Amino acid sequence: MYHSRYKGTHYKMGFRWGIRLLECGNYLLQNVPFPITEERIRFAAKCRPYYQQYFPEILEEIRGICEGQRIDTLQLEAILFSMYNIMPENKCSCFAFREGEHIILARNSDFLTLTEKLNMNCIYQFQDGFYSFLGNTTAFVEMEDGVNQHGLAIGLTSVYPKKIGFGLNAGMLLRYGLERCCTVAEFIQALKALPIASSQTFTVVDSQKMAAVIECNTDRVEVCYLDKAHPYLLAVNGFYLKGMKAYQVEGIDNWQAEERYQTIHTAFLQRREASAISFAMSTLGGAYGFLCQYDRKTGKDTVWSTIYDVGKGSIYRCEGNPSRKAFKEDRRFVI
Repeated sequence: MYHSRYKGTHYKMGFRWGIRLLECGNYLLQNVPFPITEERIRFAAKCRPYYQQYFPEILEEIRGICEGQRIDTLQLEAILFSMYNIMPENKCSCFAFREGEHIILARNSDFLTLTEKLNMNCIYQFQDGFYSFLGNTTAFVEMEDGVNQHGLAIGLTSVYPKKIGFGLNAGMLLRYGLERCCTVAEFIQALKALPIASSQTFTVVDSQKMAAVIECNTDRVEVCYLDKAHPYLLAVNGFYLKGMKAYQVEGIDNWQAEERYQTIHTAFLQRREASAISFAMSTLGGAYGFLCQYDRKTGKDTVWSTIYDVGKGSIYRCEGNPSRKAFKEDRRFVI
């Protein structure tokens, strides 16, 4: 996993990263695990006006990367904007719970082993008025989980789309939340106002001890809050809330999503660990059933795991499969 720090404006951060990669002989367009088709280019062109209206800073960062790499912005936008919509692949698991001072979001990132050496852990510190954050990604500027300076932590899981719209996709929506929102409530409000292209869930916790799972697509946003009726929350690669079930696509390869969902339920019912952090680590590592035990020969695996304890201001990350590798505390970013 690469580790990067970015400081400055969106454009400057993008340009510095792009040119640094170029100087090292790394070319972004040569490391994309799918072809940049006309379908992707057309889709990105229809989404671009929404990025210009709602998230213009990200376009500046992409422009900076492309100028540093000396590549066409349309090519990189086609890659980034079409993700989670055309040939979606990410298959991840999230859960959240509260225990004493602990407010925990835990996540396994499941993806293709082909690209695991390109995965990135990033710290962004802005000079143009946006919130600093730490995040993890397989996709350059998009983020798949992270936490910001105010203690808002978000993790996503993709859902195979029954309906695709034009707007921001899952990884961009998550990053938007980290840069602009302080609380669960603010992030939910933002999702209800933004045009959404893809289908996904967001598991989100904040330092005010709020937590929620959000299931959403281009048509709807449904929310389940952490409360007495729901003492823990979980999400995999499907819709479970009543208002979203009509958008569930059956008969696809979702990397054993229902089995992973049931494993997390089992973990909370049969919990053996006294420590909240130890419990989260054990669950992510498959101690209660199938969650990360992929056969790498198939090209699938859990490529990183994260635990954000915003109540205690702690971050733990396993850079690889948590059934084989250890979690380490990351103290570089202050929540």
